[in-house]
Amino acid sequence: MNSTEMISASFPLVLPEILLGVGALVLLMIGVFRGDHSTRVVSWLAVLLLFVVGLVVLQGPHMRSLAFGGSFVVDPFGQFVKILMLIGSGLCLIMSMNFMRAEKFERFEYPVLIVLATLGMSMMISANGLIALYLGVELQSLSLYVLAAFNRDSLRSSEAGLKYFVLGALSSGLLLYGCSLIYGFTGTTNFDVLRETLAPEGLSLGVIFGLVFLLAGLAFKVSAVPFHMWTPDVYEGAPTPITALFSAAPKIAAMALLVRVLIWPFSDSALNTIPEWRQVIVALSILSIVLGAFAAIGQTNIKRLMAYSSIGHMGFVLLGLAAGTEEAVRGVLIYLTVYLVMTVGVFACILSMRRREGMVENIEDLAGLSRTQPLMAFGMMILMFSFAGIPPLAGFFAKFYVLLAAIHAGLYTLAIVGVLASVVGAYYYLRIVKIMYFDEPAEPFISPMGGEMRVILGASSLFLLFYVVFAFPLLGVTDFVAHALF
Repeated sequence: MNSTEMISASFPLVLPEILLGVGALVLLMIGVFRGDHSTRVVSWLAVLLLFVVGLVVLQGPHMRSLAFGGSFVVDPFGQFVKILMLIGSGLCLIMSMNFMRAEKFERFEYPVLIVLATLGMSMMISANGLIALYLGVELQSLSLYVLAAFNRDSLRSSEAGLKYFVLGALSSGLLLYGCSLIYGFTGTTNFDVLRETLAPEGLSLGVIFGLVFLLAGLAFKVSAVPFHMWTPDVYEGAPTPITALFSAAPKIAAMALLVRVLIWPFSDSALNTIPEWRQVIVALSILSIVLGAFAAIGQTNIKRLMAYSSIGHMGFVLLGLAAGTEEAVRGVLIYLTVYLVMTVGVFACILSMRRREGMVENIEDLAGLSRTQPLMAFGMMILMFSFAGIPPLAGFFAKFYVLLAAIHAGLYTLAIVGVLASVVGAYYYLRIVKIMYFDEPAEPFISPMGGEMRVILGASSLFLLFYVVFAFPLLGVTDFVAHALF
């Protein structure tokens, strides 16, 4: 097959990515010719674009298909995660519109950058080679660097963007060095060829070194300890809707990439061998779970608390991944789904914390919320209980699935650490509930929640509260998706 035929055959498989790229250019032209007063129109068009792309993803092939010489893969695993990622990006766009108008920094570039970041995430999820992996990671990262510093009038936002850029460049260097070592010792960058090459021979010392550097670069993207240092400062300094984006879509895409990299080219389930990468993942998981549980206790800023919370939750996802089994991948997918719902719900509440002087972010500002805005307080309480893993909410089942996978894989110490850390982490989630329901009311927020915020908070609360209704369909889908990955 010549290059022209290869591109023609690959076109239907990469249609979602093509739509995102062309759509971003069209939105950019609309913004350039109509100016910043077109920001709201461009934002809604971006949401519509993400919805259309989601429909195209659902119509894709339901079996593993390769494009561009095997460097790009379309399979049920990638389709499932892309839907989660598109939902996260779309909801963050919707939540940001009123915020940007109130804070007076409406810019048409904002939705365009989110679409470009989403394109990078989509490429990451479908990467089937080290080069494709790096291109996706960098396209996502370059857009997120700009978004973190998007509020040019805020010193904190500029500092967040600079810190994220400097540390992100370091992680890219680690990732590239790992890719070069793997290529140097195997002679290929393609995941399928790597699987065939490494299965009979096992991992040589050089490949193990390359894999360690590769995991270090990817661990930065999911805020795993000890590569988490950027997370609290960037979460606090970036505009709140962008913090919501950081918490949701990029974490899901990076974790999906990590699953694909480890499960496919660097595992051999047929021989039932213990993957050499398990020790690294176990260490990252334990450190992330423990630090996420203890470091959040003393936080007074709710965005910094959510940063440490996300570190802990990514540790739980890594706990499931460490098992490396089909059951573990199913648990990871369920955890990512529930995590997305919890994250968008809690940021709908945070974005509604506004007084006359502007946005407030201290946890103490929620004091007495049950008496001033009872529905918002009730929704926040459900979210906090779910984050803490209290049954019968969805957060409990998410942790249950990954812990069960770890136990079945013989990772008993890791499972015990996860359970104990959940008990510690419950303290700061329940503390927020105590402040909302039992403390003396603080100055009430300037206005009730906006319509879109009420819908997002209500939908996420209902999903978490009545998870048992959705459990069986979700289990069926994730079973099929996890099985297709293997």
